[in-house]
Amino acid sequence: MSHISAGVEYGIHCLLYLTPTFNQRREASVRDLAELQGVPHEFLAKLFTKLAKAGLLVASEGARGGFALARPAADITVLDIVDAIDGQKSLFDCREIRSRCAIFDPENPPAWSSRGVCSIHSVMLSAQQRMREELALWTLADLAARTTEKAPASYPATVIRWLDGRGPARGA
Repeated sequence: MSHISAGVEYGIHCLLYLTPTFNQRREASVRDLAELQGVPHEFLAKLFTKLAKAGLLVASEGARGGFALARPAADITVLDIVDAIDGQKSLFDCREIRSRCAIFDPENPPAWSSRGVCSIHSVMLSAQQRMREELALWTLADLAARTTEKAPASYPATVIRWLDGRGPARGA
């Protein structure tokens, strides 16, 4: 089981299409983004609710309404997205089993066995901190730039045309 959910992956992929690199309108409906990415609409709607609640997205009303980034893509970190969708869950949940060794008296384990922070927990806390620091270094703009480096130059325009052709107000 992965520590970071598939919802984070789906959310980031869809948020990329709200960056100026891919979408000159800079907004799209959840339904269109779900279809574009092959993500279940209901699932994506729940993710976007979390992203909006975290202040990463804003909803717009009207026939051409949808969601847009609440702030510039360069100001939205991958950590912001992970925390919004998955919450700030711990990488490791220490069960504090140090004093349960079979050779110890179960009623009176030696004090040294559970003194201080568990060395395993300490390593896991350090790993979690480094992971969060790394995720905080990368922004949505960084990911969009990396994506456009791989894609043909015509790709963003193709995405915009696809989104512009969607929905009743857009002739679909």
